[in-house]
Amino acid sequence: MYRPEPITSERPVALAASERVLAVVPCLNERAHIAKLLSDLLADCAELDLLIVVADGGSTDGTKQIVESIAATDPRIRLIHNAKRIRSAGVNLAAREFGGGRHWLARIDAHAAYPKDFISTLIYEARRSGAASVVVAMRSQGENCFQRAAAVAQNSILGTGGAAHRRPGDEGFVDHGHHALFDLKQFESVGGYDDALSHNEDAEFDVRLARAGGAIWLTRAVEVTYFPRSHPAALYRQYVNYGRGRARTLLNHRLRPKVRQFLPACVLPTLLAAAASPWIPLALGPAVLWSASCLLSGVVLGIQQRRRCAFGSGIAAMIIHLGWSVGFWQEVIFGRGRSRETAPT
Repeated sequence: MYRPEPITSERPVALAASERVLAVVPCLNERAHIAKLLSDLLADCAELDLLIVVADGGSTDGTKQIVESIAATDPRIRLIHNAKRIRSAGVNLAAREFGGGRHWLARIDAHAAYPKDFISTLIYEARRSGAASVVVAMRSQGENCFQRAAAVAQNSILGTGGAAHRRPGDEGFVDHGHHALFDLKQFESVGGYDDALSHNEDAEFDVRLARAGGAIWLTRAVEVTYFPRSHPAALYRQYVNYGRGRARTLLNHRLRPKVRQFLPACVLPTLLAAAASPWIPLALGPAVLWSASCLLSGVVLGIQQRRRCAFGSGIAAMIIHLGWSVGFWQEVIFGRGRSRETAPT
């Protein structure tokens, strides 16, 4: 795969008004975040020719009404209905309907917060790296106690397995990261997202982009603040979906799981094996080792961070691992997803 050498230069104070950007915000029931998010994006992009499209998947909490109210006073905001409800379909729909004549596609997740000059910085990073896609680091942050525990787990190797965009490090070319900006023509040239996938559509896209010769640049100039699910059941369901999506990507593209994917996949078989412990005592060992490791890691993280809620990160990690493993094996055994490689684009 061609990977251009990054150039070193001082970041320009302002970008030319000719930079035409389509920012897509796929969302569903994001009343708590959507108004501030749109306000921040509009303030950030005063120098750009920006169109923000909110692709709503059928919100019932007042999100649509908030967006309509803002759009009524600012022509840079549009609201569209995403009938398929899922994020991948919302981004594709907005790109098809509003991408004409625009150079850049920014993907903005509603359940997150973005720093000042986010999009303009991404464009600069794309320019200097020559990459088809710019991805960013993600830092989780919680409000209630369980959410804080989940955030601590997600910010550590315990919850994310050491993914490059989930830990500190150098900028550089990677095989995957949190999606932020695309060259729109290159996004479309590989068929956009697979909108049969509700989760892991970003990693699946990165496989196709890399095979087509597109480079993915992980910038450290900006990072996204992510807000984890605030209840154990919601976190579990989220990671069931993540596990299913990852399994589908591996199966579709005939990829081998990485170590950080293989280990959580072992959790469900480990727990099922523990059921045989009355007859095979050693079968209990792996389950005990996993649970003890998670709980001990949570204690260590709690001591390091000196926050009471951080001690619960081990329990949050166990929910993450179990949900991911359940979803992974559901897809491997029962999944009937289509392969994007053999489907028309």
